[in-house]
Amino acid sequence: MTPTTHTTPALDDRICGALIGAAVGDALGGPVEGYTPEQIAERHGGRVHGIVGPWHGDGWRTARPLAPYHKGDGHVTDDTLMTHALIRVYATVRDHLDAYAVAGHLVPDLISHPRWIPELEAEALPLQRLFLAEKWLVTRLHYGHHDPREAGSGNIVNCGAAMYMAPVGLVNAANPAAAYAEALDIAGAHQSSYGREAAGVFAAAVAAACRPGATPATVVDTALAVAKDGTRAAVEAVAEVAVRYTDFESALTPLRTAVAPFDTVGPDYRAPSLGARRPSRLHSIEELPIALGMLLVGGGDYRRTVLGSVNYGRDCDSIATMSGAIAGALRGEQAVPHDWAKSVAEASRLDLHTPARELATVAREIFVRDTERRRAHESAFTTLTAAPR
Repeated sequence: MTPTTHTTPALDDRICGALIGAAVGDALGGPVEGYTPEQIAERHGGRVHGIVGPWHGDGWRTARPLAPYHKGDGHVTDDTLMTHALIRVYATVRDHLDAYAVAGHLVPDLISHPRWIPELEAEALPLQRLFLAEKWLVTRLHYGHHDPREAGSGNIVNCGAAMYMAPVGLVNAANPAAAYAEALDIAGAHQSSYGREAAGVFAAAVAAACRPGATPATVVDTALAVAKDGTRAAVEAVAEVAVRYTDFESALTPLRTAVAPFDTVGPDYRAPSLGARRPSRLHSIEELPIALGMLLVGGGDYRRTVLGSVNYGRDCDSIATMSGAIAGALRGEQAVPHDWAKSVAEASRLDLHTPARELATVAREIFVRDTERRRAHESAFTTLTAAPR
């Protein structure tokens, strides 16, 4: 028997894997978002193992609280729409981004350029699909003219900023500290507290997944190394439980139990607690720790990781977006089931490869600029330290 060889995915392959993996995870999680694992199993006659239709079947157009969104059948949600919007900003700026790039480029894109919105099955401004936590960007930055670096203060604290930060990790591939810092700067326009922190930690995790030889364990270790406050505590608590399991079925309840003390939403996802989504140094969003936990449970395998995330329920489209991005970055595009990716691209009417290729080009350009800036700094510092005292 010929031994199996494992090649290290190149940058372009990792970027494709991360972005396509995120979109597929998003589409798989969308139709079961907001429900419990038990409700999902009852509705689908067992666990979800691929693309499924809307929860309410043909009644999705009027079913509340979902209407008018066609969630299911391979349609991506706002997670992917925002991710692609951020890629377009990188393609315009062609350098590192900050909160001012959100105000100057991302917000105009959301309110000025109609695009195909899969869940609406129509062309519309992306703003018309976004929820209030994302519409906040337009209110604060376009109409309120707030300082972009502080505009996120006052917004509800959720995973809104974190869910689309994969491109930041990919532009800073193999440099988690830089990814963390850049994502925190960008997210300052959108979120505060542990929502902003999660954006930084997720970007760092994606960057860590791009390191040659990276594993789920090294990704989680990197996340713990940069994370602060409740986010760090939540990731640590979930990871300690996740390493005991190798199948998501048995891990569903233990992972939820582990993250519950840090989650402000509470046990009923559709009826949040009084303290839900308020700033705190003690709490964390639920989505990122669970995504990292499922990465450990799935051993980095894309299919197992994402299906665990989807069947977890609650905000599972965002959980699967995050875990799918990390698993895709670890193992490249070949890790994402081709039939899933093809179906999602066709159903959503999206080209999933072009944004990835564009971001790979931009990442290389930024690396050249970073190298030039670093060498200029080294030269200046050498001159300074060699000068007579």
